[in-house]
Amino acid sequence: MSETKPKAETKEAEAKPAEARPRRRESKYGIAHIFSSYNDTIVHITDISGAETFSRKSGGMFVKADRNESSPYAAMKAANAAAQEAQSKGVYQLYVRYRAPGGHKNRTPGPGTQAALRALKRSGMRILRLEDVTPLPHDGCRRKGGRRGRRM
Repeated sequence: MSETKPKAETKEAEAKPAEARPRRRESKYGIAHIFSSYNDTIVHITDISGAETFSRKSGGMFVKADRNESSPYAAMKAANAAAQEAQSKGVYQLYVRYRAPGGHKNRTPGPGTQAALRALKRSGMRILRLEDVTPLPHDGCRRKGGRRGRRM
């Protein structure tokens, strides 16, 4: 014959002691610098001061053809690889700073920015803040092209 235990005892037996429960991982904060132009996408993950580099990958490291360096696919692969390398060093939370070439050049980020952000999020990173740090001119030197602009 099998004896049935009261329900209160079975719940206490099933509950794990506080030491055996898995703790939340202690993680460092990092900054993901994403530079995205129409020629390449670079993902650079540093510590919070920016002095120590955890990982640096570019789109050109993952595709063969030069024309594909700035593609969303290359940016996704670069961000995923950079995230895996940073996670192996204990970084799970990121502040993201993305930029375009800026200055007198193009101020819109390239096609790899969105793909890189999505890949960072999917790889298990927690994104705390997004910040656009594209350099903007404060009326410094004159833009090239001459008086009548660039003629094609």
